[in-house]
Amino acid sequence: MRSLAAGAALAAIAAGWSGAALAQETVTVWFTKGFYKGEDDALLAVVDKFQKATGVKVDLSLYATEDCVTKSVGAVQAGTPPDVGFCTTYDFRTTGQWAFEGKLEDVTDVLEPIKAQLQPQALATTFLMNDKTKKKAYYAFPVQQQMMHITYWKDMLEEAGFKESDIPKGWDGYWDFWCDKVQGAARAKGKRIYAVGHPLGVAASDTFYSFLTFANAHNAKIVDEDGKIVLDQPANKAAMVKAVKDYANISQRGCTPPSSVNWLDPDNNVAFHNRTTILTHNATISIAAKHLDDMNNQALTQEQRDQAKKNYYDNIRTAEFPNKPDGSPMTNLAAVKTAVVFADGKNKKRGKEFMAFMMKDENLRPFVEGSVGRWFPTTVEAAKAEFWTGADPHRKIVHKQYTDGTVPFQFVYNYKFTTVNAENVWAKAVNRVLVDKVSPEQAVDEMIARIKQIAG
Repeated sequence: MRSLAAGAALAAIAAGWSGAALAQETVTVWFTKGFYKGEDDALLAVVDKFQKATGVKVDLSLYATEDCVTKSVGAVQAGTPPDVGFCTTYDFRTTGQWAFEGKLEDVTDVLEPIKAQLQPQALATTFLMNDKTKKKAYYAFPVQQQMMHITYWKDMLEEAGFKESDIPKGWDGYWDFWCDKVQGAARAKGKRIYAVGHPLGVAASDTFYSFLTFANAHNAKIVDEDGKIVLDQPANKAAMVKAVKDYANISQRGCTPPSSVNWLDPDNNVAFHNRTTILTHNATISIAAKHLDDMNNQALTQEQRDQAKKNYYDNIRTAEFPNKPDGSPMTNLAAVKTAVVFADGKNKKRGKEFMAFMMKDENLRPFVEGSVGRWFPTTVEAAKAEFWTGADPHRKIVHKQYTDGTVPFQFVYNYKFTTVNAENVWAKAVNRVLVDKVSPEQAVDEMIARIKQIAG
């Protein structure tokens, strides 16, 4: 009787789902542990609701970011994956490859009925090629997304003698303003600071995300929608040379700390929080969100909480990138964080049901908003929520960036670019210019040759 009741409850929630759950039936789910407690609390609430609605036990495991993907890769290789996986670096490293190799379950039957509820650009990144079937289908769930933002200290800008209205909108003028005018004025006051925290480390994902933003600004097309490499076409190669020159130049003119050539992902955040840099570019608004978190942290003193509040609302700004060098507005490079159902999962049918339940707006929205702005939603309605469109000075800028338009990473069209990014051919090219003193043209020639070796 309990089994029949559970089946009826599930049918009421999602028409077309399978029937009654058997006693003690379990679905195994692996997720990245949230950066904020609110993310984990929201996920646990979804798990509780799903268990009560279906009678199916959810065996949930939460892992640190790197452990999550490493453990998942090992389990897939061993043929013992969970039913559902959601690691926040799957998109960068594994989703496309798993889809190509036939390691993922086709979830088209789940996503097609809710297609209109999802942002088209986000959904498109989960439409992937399966080499076994020789066709594309939906092989992942677009859970949340991120993009690159500018973050700067407004009070440090003012201490240097400038107003926000002084900041140019054009590409070259923007970087000249920060590197020449602001840094120079700040140092004239005796402060050994740098205008830009500019990731250059080969081991940092921040570097390839930041560099590809510069490449995008110069309209350097790398692959077409069929995954064919087009970077060697003259116009694209010339644009990439300009991007390498631009990216290297910020370091060459002494505008970023010398140590940035060795930075790992946290280091631009640390330099910013230490106020040794005035501006940085970062793939989430986690820098500002740290101060939002601190101002509500009862473990801190009242003075520390007050300062964190002042930082969040008054001192720190989230901003868009300047216009492209051709004068057009920046179209932002978005990374969609993907959940998958594994083809070798022991209970993949229930795995699909769990993700269908998770993707409902009333369940997904609290999970995404639990990150206090670190991740942006993939559903149409959640993007319209006051959480994003209201008075918050940082989240409303993020909303505007997404509204202005996004483009996907190259690995959406050619999964081998996950290896290209992991090897960070982009950072290597820039460092060839900075460290080995080769010309940008030679660095780009080497870059293209290596990309063709990996992804051609």
